[in-house]
Amino acid sequence: MEIRETALGESHPHVANSLNNLAALYRNQGNYDAAEPLYLRSLEIYEIALGESHPHVATSLNNLAGLYGAQGNYDAAEPLYRRSLEIRETALGESHPSVATSLNNLATLYQAQGDTSQSLGFLQRGLDIQETNLAQNLAIGSEARKQAYIATLSGRTHQTLSLHLQDAPDHPQAARLALTTVLRRKGRILDAVTETQQLLRDNLSPELAPLLDEYTNAQTQLATRLYAGLGDQDPDLYRSEIETLRQQVEQLENDLSRRSAEFRVATEPVEIEAVQALIPNDAALVELVQYHPTNWSEGRRETSRYAAYILHASGDPQWVDLGDANTIDNAAFAFLNATRVPNSEQRVQTTGRQLDDLLMAPIRPLLGDATHLLLSPDGQLNLIPFAALVDEDNRYLVESYQLTHLTTGRDLLRLQNPRPSRQPPVLFANPNYDDADTSAVMQLAQATRGESQRSMEIKDLQFGELPGTQREVEAIAPLLDNPIVLTEAEATENALKQVQAPSILHLATHGFFLQDVEFVPPQPLRDFTRGDVIVVTDAQPGQFAPPPSNRPTSSENPLLRSGLALAGFNSRDSEGEDGVLTALEVVGLDLRGTRLVVMSACETGVGDVANGEGVYGLRRAFVMAGAESQLMSLWKVADEETADLMGDYYQRLLAGEGRSEALREVQLDWLSRGAHPYYWASFLFSGQWTPMDDFTEM
Repeated sequence: MEIRETALGESHPHVANSLNNLAALYRNQGNYDAAEPLYLRSLEIYEIALGESHPHVATSLNNLAGLYGAQGNYDAAEPLYRRSLEIRETALGESHPSVATSLNNLATLYQAQGDTSQSLGFLQRGLDIQETNLAQNLAIGSEARKQAYIATLSGRTHQTLSLHLQDAPDHPQAARLALTTVLRRKGRILDAVTETQQLLRDNLSPELAPLLDEYTNAQTQLATRLYAGLGDQDPDLYRSEIETLRQQVEQLENDLSRRSAEFRVATEPVEIEAVQALIPNDAALVELVQYHPTNWSEGRRETSRYAAYILHASGDPQWVDLGDANTIDNAAFAFLNATRVPNSEQRVQTTGRQLDDLLMAPIRPLLGDATHLLLSPDGQLNLIPFAALVDEDNRYLVESYQLTHLTTGRDLLRLQNPRPSRQPPVLFANPNYDDADTSAVMQLAQATRGESQRSMEIKDLQFGELPGTQREVEAIAPLLDNPIVLTEAEATENALKQVQAPSILHLATHGFFLQDVEFVPPQPLRDFTRGDVIVVTDAQPGQFAPPPSNRPTSSENPLLRSGLALAGFNSRDSEGEDGVLTALEVVGLDLRGTRLVVMSACETGVGDVANGEGVYGLRRAFVMAGAESQLMSLWKVADEETADLMGDYYQRLLAGEGRSEALREVQLDWLSRGAHPYYWASFLFSGQWTPMDDFTEM
């Protein structure tokens, strides 16, 4: 500031900028008396030097109003916020992000005073502007950039939920605004990146095709190099190579996203009524959400909480605040740890009852006569087996409800536009992890038309054979019409990358999710069990817990830490591939028209959890690739028992049962025979739940 005053004069706009910044420093320290005169002087300089209608004046007014609001001087803050809004609307246009900021600040001001009606009016206008800008910004840029952009709006999402659930829990308009915001923003990045993939494939020109191929190849190179490990290479060179490849992938993703924007068609923002119209009469949408309540009068954010919005085929939305998120998450971890090992069923029932009491018991009174739950979890609740929760009558949840998982209720709109399949069912099973034969690639190309257990760190990860998966596909294949069955040396990564929208894609192999990966992988722990992911945590063996905070971790893309093992995996040699199909590479598959992906492997439903965005892993990747529905697992599953379960599932599909109803009937059957939840609760269904009318045909 001193330099600017001397060089430019005390009335220069740059001096006002310095004054504003210094005032902000004092405000953040709570030194309001020191901040106010600096804000006032900054405002005066801007008005004289730039004119009273300049956007910089609006910024100064906004900052001064914020100072008064923080002091509880709402009468002084209101006219300044309103004047700032008026200037911005006139100078910048009514849909400018800064206008949304002014509207949201006024909403906050009235919320702090308990004036819900005024707050809702301004918040609605601000959110509408943000929705317009969100649609434009998510049309371009890499997924990382999309994440960064939507993160700038998260505060208003939390504010909208807090206004309803904490300040106005009985206000119908507040409830509708909160649910609308959830339906528009939850899982939004997944929709955006999926749309980019589909638009590019639908409009693949001779000019675009090489760029898409280059992107796919760059993803493969990154995955291959990472899974090859450090070896004898210098660690610094290895890190540099990984970083260069990652930057190349992101740059290509940026370019492709920009090009796909040319083909986008403007769509109307999602409304509650559009989603509600697609809910079956016997179903209820249960939209779970984690949010941070904000105490505006005291200027602080409270600890996060879970809430649920329930929507039936008709009637108004219902809701319930479920309580402290940490309490529910801890109960969820205890429940997951109990179900993922076949020890005491009593422990499963105890922990399942405890979590149900926190989670489902408050929701059940709002479900009415619904027998089918369309579950859209959030946070750590994405990773729990809802089917094994235990109600007040000691009944498992699966005994009362059919369960279908969704990323968000907005999925119902996407599922209304199915694509035709272009190949018969394709089944991969029992790969030869030591050898690969790429002759199966030609077979797939010609077919294209219009107590072992299944999941160590990267480079030394090794898997043993899975004889149960051979029996599994031998039981399933006769039920299908002209299936392509690839086993042993033919079950290669190359072959899987050649599939073109088969009606069913069945993958019976080792799956894995590496929860915590460093750029230079450390020496692994060794546990040669089927599909068993070695996670270095503070948990006891067989348990799940977050990685310890003192371990050096990388920001490696979670889609690179989740994958499937195929032929040649152990030697990392499969005719130019490494036998590792990462979730990042799955994104490059063309599954538009694939009615069902069955991941008969370990922990295929696991990954990094992002609040509001679901699970970053195989389940996300297959959605991005275009799959209509998925059957996936939450923990390491037993080889022989899983083969039996899959045979039962396909028999029921063939009999015309719905895709999620068939899973429920299998689970009920196993439960009736006294099976521990470990054996039947691991699998969950996600996506389009209706029967497969073209089960045996393309």
